Amino acid sequence: MKRLQVLLLVALSSSLLLSACGKEKENTIQPVVEPIVEAQPEVTEDNTEEAEEEETENPDMPPAEGMVRSRITNEWVDEEVDKTRPIAVMIPNTKTASHYGLSRASVLYECNVESSITRLMAIFDDWNDFDKLGNIRSSRDYYIYWAFEWDALYIHFGGPFYIDDLVGRADTQNVNCINYANASYRDTAKDSTDNAFTSTDKLKDAINHYGYPLEYRDGYADEQHYLFAPDSSPNTLEQYDDAITAETVDMSPAYPVTNSYFKYNAETGLYDRYQHLSGSSDGPHIDLANNQQLSFKNLLIQNTYYEVRDQKGYLSFQCHDTTRDGWFFTNGKGIHVTWEKTSDYGATRYFDDDGNEIKLNTGKTMVCIVEDGDTFTVDGQAIEN
Repeated sequence: MKRLQVLLLVALSSSLLLSACGKEKENTIQPVVEPIVEAQPEVTEDNTEEAEEEETENPDMPPAEGMVRSRITNEWVDEEVDKTRPIAVMIPNTKTASHYGLSRASVLYECNVESSITRLMAIFDDWNDFDKLGNIRSSRDYYIYWAFEWDALYIHFGGPFYIDDLVGRADTQNVNCINYANASYRDTAKDSTDNAFTSTDKLKDAINHYGYPLEYRDGYADEQHYLFAPDSSPNTLEQYDDAITAETVDMSPAYPVTNSYFKYNAETGLYDRYQHLSGSSDGPHIDLANNQQLSFKNLLIQNTYYEVRDQKGYLSFQCHDTTRDGWFFTNGKGIHVTWEKTSDYGATRYFDDDGNEIKLNTGKTMVCIVEDGDTFTVDGQAIEN
């Protein structure tokens, strides 16, 4: 009997459960299921990397801490280089010359000395690590005036008596390698007359011997020398309607012994220097220290009044207190300019035909001094002054 009651209770419970479940299922409100759309991040062009790259590659910004613009080339140099006075070194340019270190010259001058024989003067803003620099040859007084422009320490191997008054001035800080033998040394060269060289250590010894300051002197080189175009917008000369194409600038008519000339290298944007000295083969002008060809970003031509001093052919050039014609070449083009130098230490300045001072491009500069009445050619066409 009890067993029957239990069974009845179980059956009743099951019936109630099923009934409840059925009602719950019947009365349940099904939710409206909407598709879930995840919020997508706003797509914006990420210029951060491009901006960082642009900032890193900005040619007008210092590439590293402690770098400043050279006052001579506008290239980035260490602060100590910029504070140190440059050196101006007299260099022979004959068949017997052996050129070491010349490709590193910031500015290179070429000018006749006797008749049609030329001599070079190299301005170096960074001269801190030379083991062999030269050859070194004798001075001419007009080169000293060009060295003054840079407040440079003037290095030479003697010279004719015409230089005596100028090198004897208290403000002319020069190292004559004849007077101070430790300033130079003899080494293997093409000829015994062109075998004098110097080094950084020997120059510093000589400069210390004479008590010359290594830093720029107050009042001597305070003004801006060359003006330079920004690296981000170089001077192409395309703004001048009368600019000429200048692939080859040949100085042979003015320098018939050296026969130096320049060819524009479109890949580097530089003028490569060549010369075919009389009696020798035509070829690149090579620095024997590193086997590099001399190359320049800027070429400046100065037509200059001159006189023959004596029967030996010694020349004299009017370096300042004058305004004369010239030419400026860069980036494969050229324009006519005028130049002037108003004082011993004043910079030679160059102006376009509208009277505006020209802007050079960052890099090395070649200055060719041409006698009034002489010519040179550009792409085979004679340029007369």
